[in-house]
Amino acid sequence: MQAIVQHAYGTAEALLLEDVEQPTPGPHEVLVGVHAASINHADLFLAAGRPYVMRVAVGLRRPRVAIRGRDLAGEVVTVGEAVTRFGPGDHVYAETTTGTFAEYACVPEHLLALKPANLNFEQAAAVPLAGVAALQGLRDVGEVQPGDAVLVNGASGGVGTFAVQIAKALGADVTGVCSTRNVELVRSLGADHVIDYTHEDFTRSGQRFDVIFDLAGRHTGAACRRALTRTGTLVSASGHGGPVLGPLGRYLRTLASSLLTSQHLRVLVAKPSRHDLETLSALIEARRVRPVIEQTYALSKTAEALRHLSEQRARAKIVIAVRQAGPPPPPMEAP
Repeated sequence: MQAIVQHAYGTAEALLLEDVEQPTPGPHEVLVGVHAASINHADLFLAAGRPYVMRVAVGLRRPRVAIRGRDLAGEVVTVGEAVTRFGPGDHVYAETTTGTFAEYACVPEHLLALKPANLNFEQAAAVPLAGVAALQGLRDVGEVQPGDAVLVNGASGGVGTFAVQIAKALGADVTGVCSTRNVELVRSLGADHVIDYTHEDFTRSGQRFDVIFDLAGRHTGAACRRALTRTGTLVSASGHGGPVLGPLGRYLRTLASSLLTSQHLRVLVAKPSRHDLETLSALIEARRVRPVIEQTYALSKTAEALRHLSEQRARAKIVIAVRQAGPPPPPMEAP
């Protein structure tokens, strides 16, 4: 099979299209014929091997696992002997640990969910990592309640486009922060208010929010606290930071500061979850949430797609079409 592999850390050019052996599922795994995958910032960090602290887990000198990619949508080919929930021909999607930039991937059964019926494979592949991160950040970490004033900083990004819609589905009054070119996109996702950060700094506007979901990392924790209510919650989720520790230093300062204030300062550590994917499926099929895709690339152009994410401040999601897409479902309506 063809797959995108990485033998050394580096730039996007470290991602190479090669012929590799097709994987064989273990007893609790499902072999999926991958129709589409999607690019995430995690792929940027893994390609570069930075922040360096990450290499303790993924390989000190080179990646321990060669095939890149975490999101997928596709069709079940075969299943391991202990698998009970899926069979050949099922249309599924998932976030897994790695290996989805390939024609076939093995996925643990407990991470797979049935693909939403009203999405094609490319649309579905845009959902798992970003959608689950947005859901867990708002519902579980931010504990958003109906009527809360929620600000999403980085509202036009991969996680941010889902966060705006999920916050609305949770009953919040939503403010999205983005650049000028993305104002109309964020408004179309259901944001009640949109702040163009090139003209206004939300931390100095005098407005107060019950929850700030910070996906951009452009402001210090102290600055964000100025925009919180007295008992408000800051959820830090930006992956940006220095080359050694990345965002870890900022996260530790945030957690330390939480001991000295009545405000709640928290860090999102999102985890793959089939149950959360199924929650997203229900919201998608109810047309309350929709994936937004900026551009689609062929598998052979994965390195180019990664450069796009790195250099062009891509909005929403970038998708990798692994196989020829079939007829698309009817267009998604705005929530």
